[in-house]
Amino acid sequence: MAGLMRSAAAAILLFSMTSFGFAANKVIIILDASGSMWAQIDGKPKLEIARESLRTVLQSVPADDEIGFMAYGHRTKGSCDDIELIVPPQAGSASAISAAADSMKFLGKTPLTAAVKQAAEALKYTEDKATVVLITDGLETCGGDPCALGKELKQSGVDFTADVVGFGLTADEGKQIACLAENTGGKYIQASDEKALQEALVETVAAPAPAPEPAPTPAPEPAKPEFNFTPSVVMAEGGDPITDGNAWEIYKAAADGTRGDQVTTEYGVLKTNLEPGDYIVVGRDDEARSEQKIKIEAGKTYSPLFTLNAGTLVIHPHASQGSEISGEARVDFAYPGGSTTHYGDTKATVPAGEQRVTVQIGAGTVTETIQLAAGQTVEKDIVVGVGHAVLNAYYTVGGDKADNSGIGFEIVKAKKKIDGSRESVEHSYGPDSKFWLPPDDYVALTTLDLAVVEQPFSIKAGDNQDVKVALGAGVLAMSAPGAYSIEVFSSKKDMEGKRKSLGLTYGDGWQQTIPAGDYVVVRHMSAEGQEKEVPVTIKAGERTEITVQ
Repeated sequence: MAGLMRSAAAAILLFSMTSFGFAANKVIIILDASGSMWAQIDGKPKLEIARESLRTVLQSVPADDEIGFMAYGHRTKGSCDDIELIVPPQAGSASAISAAADSMKFLGKTPLTAAVKQAAEALKYTEDKATVVLITDGLETCGGDPCALGKELKQSGVDFTADVVGFGLTADEGKQIACLAENTGGKYIQASDEKALQEALVETVAAPAPAPEPAPTPAPEPAKPEFNFTPSVVMAEGGDPITDGNAWEIYKAAADGTRGDQVTTEYGVLKTNLEPGDYIVVGRDDEARSEQKIKIEAGKTYSPLFTLNAGTLVIHPHASQGSEISGEARVDFAYPGGSTTHYGDTKATVPAGEQRVTVQIGAGTVTETIQLAAGQTVEKDIVVGVGHAVLNAYYTVGGDKADNSGIGFEIVKAKKKIDGSRESVEHSYGPDSKFWLPPDDYVALTTLDLAVVEQPFSIKAGDNQDVKVALGAGVLAMSAPGAYSIEVFSSKKDMEGKRKSLGLTYGDGWQQTIPAGDYVVVRHMSAEGQEKEVPVTIKAGERTEITVQ
């Protein structure tokens, strides 16, 4: 069912793009690559949805449109400066953008205001027409003011527009960034799932093409058949014609016999009229396709047969033996001449031959080889053999749960490598972080502000574990009226009489989660000195508030 829905969504996008053109000569797409993009919608990571939606829309963009690609939060955790123009605006950049999105990490913060500003400058918005399309699943986390930036860019730009797609945001969250689009005359679109994101990208990245000039009234023609081109397609020789779910692509043939301009894309049973000339016609069903060169002559009719030489694979993925079909599974097919990816319970039409089917659930992966004959349907259950763990952090054993989106969980293998490091397996942010893991011994590296804890645990196939990590920490809230900065040191001095600095913030207020223990808080009244020290003791599971006068 997931495969059919995916095919239908792709069909809608391809139909839309045949009658749409780019809204601006130059466009930069900005993708939110913060750590929150690992969150899931309908059992599928948001980052995977964004990657696939970009790839689908960009495949149908005319090659001469100039598109750039920018991301933030993809290289460094916790940095507000992690913004990069990965693909400068240029013609034919669709493949480069898709490759960049597929390879990037998602782990940082959300400096969306600064990113939009940099994109506008890269487009020379004070000299030329410029459009920025921002895809974000979070709000500004680096102190920027998107509303004020929208007004600034509109006033100083020649013809600047920012379109904003709020991916997975609530209505209230969306209102906080919609002003960026509204203040530039752009659009704000709320996208709550994969289909909505794809439709939003079509609406923001594409715009209606000018209406064609009315065709001259043709001279009367002699009577002719209603249709001159009625092809049919079969899975294998001697098979029944396919009438649903298939597609037809018709191209003008170039002088060298290759594909020229696309004439149309149609679905299901095709009955149409083609003008006399040379064409290349592709009949396809999912990933299987057959191509023929067709010469149309006036007064003649054509009913060619297209044979796909393909079969159907039906894959039911399971996390463990006896478990339900997993909607979170990624199913990759590698077949003669290509590959494709589906999610959850999957049905795919692919070219006949040796099929390598790889099913991934979380960090677990299994690959099976299947021989598929033309016209054959093979249905198979594939068990990955993973267990499930839900991780939460607590300030103390049996104490309050740390319900903070800044909690980071990195799962590493317990066994160290020869150099002492451990292999990283998966990571996530926030409470109730979920992991699918192959059977093994692991360590959960848990981070919340200054508190860092290692929690060992083991997983067996079919497990459903609730892993509780005790931080052994409390919250330190400090106030230093008029201070230039506040710094926290360990209380114990080293052999040289120096203390280790644990954290520094500029301004007169600071609140962090910190391991239980004794510390020294230092207030700086200027960059050069004027310090005052105050000792403080942090107790696990308790909040400590101090004021340094």
